[in-house]
Amino acid sequence: MTNTNAGAGQQAATLYLIPCWLEEQVTAPLPPYILDAVKQCTVFFVENERSARRYLKALWKDMIIDNYEWYPIHKAEEEVKVIFRQKLAEGRTIGLISEAGCPGIADPGQILTEAAHQAGASVRPLVGPSSILLALMASGLNGQQFRFAGYLPVDNAGRAKALRDLEAESQRLHCTMLFIETPYRNNQLLDAILATCRPTTRLCIAANLTGPTEYIRTLPIAEWRKLPKAAAATNQPPSPAGAASQSLTPAASTTPTSPAVHSTPAAPGPTAQAPTVPDTSAPAPPALPDLHKQPAIFALLA
Repeated sequence: MTNTNAGAGQQAATLYLIPCWLEEQVTAPLPPYILDAVKQCTVFFVENERSARRYLKALWKDMIIDNYEWYPIHKAEEEVKVIFRQKLAEGRTIGLISEAGCPGIADPGQILTEAAHQAGASVRPLVGPSSILLALMASGLNGQQFRFAGYLPVDNAGRAKALRDLEAESQRLHCTMLFIETPYRNNQLLDAILATCRPTTRLCIAANLTGPTEYIRTLPIAEWRKLPKAAAATNQPPSPAGAASQSLTPAASTTPTSPAVHSTPAAPGPTAQAPTVPDTSAPAPPALPDLHKQPAIFALLA
């Protein structure tokens, strides 16, 4: 593709749309060719510079971060667009990174990508994790017709109306409706869904996708309503040691299993008996997930 802004003999500009991990430090879902693209870039336009630097350093430990140009892409759109167009005119190879997912998919990036097309630059989307697509894939709901509705209203009346409208449209079109909420309001949204939607409507909750505490479950609303609240302490952030796993499913018994001790067996007698070891292998009983401060996608099909 020819860059219409490039001078004679100047290399055409390229924009790489670089996916970012969904869970901090979880790089397994990221294909190796992302690193190949990163190594070609000289400029990065990012949603959050600090976290983007940390992400790229995890992918490429030998990367000298300060050798690259960094520009934030939020809250200064016109100014950033001017800089972005200048870098395109210089024939630069640019990386665009949003937070937790794919640029331009329910994330910033669309405006700069549009500018790249207008400048005749090569636009290269890279494969990587998208929480919206992963949730849809795992939901068992209609993947032929679906809509992402973004954030619902925060006020109770507006949220309830939006849920009723989504449910009605889902039934009319047989279309899966996906939506999200700010993580600290997820539990309120779940309560509103269970209070508002019809018993037969199916709801998928997909939280912490690709992470060690990943939670994915699809049930009719009537079945979700039967589940008790999770036993974990609500409205508390997970601890770094992994308490998030307890925040999504009720904790199993925490009684420790005694370590094996090698010693001479005691002589058998009328009171001698084998020690009782608690069985912690059985799965915990199902409960509503505690989604407070957990990244989650909701999907429903009426």
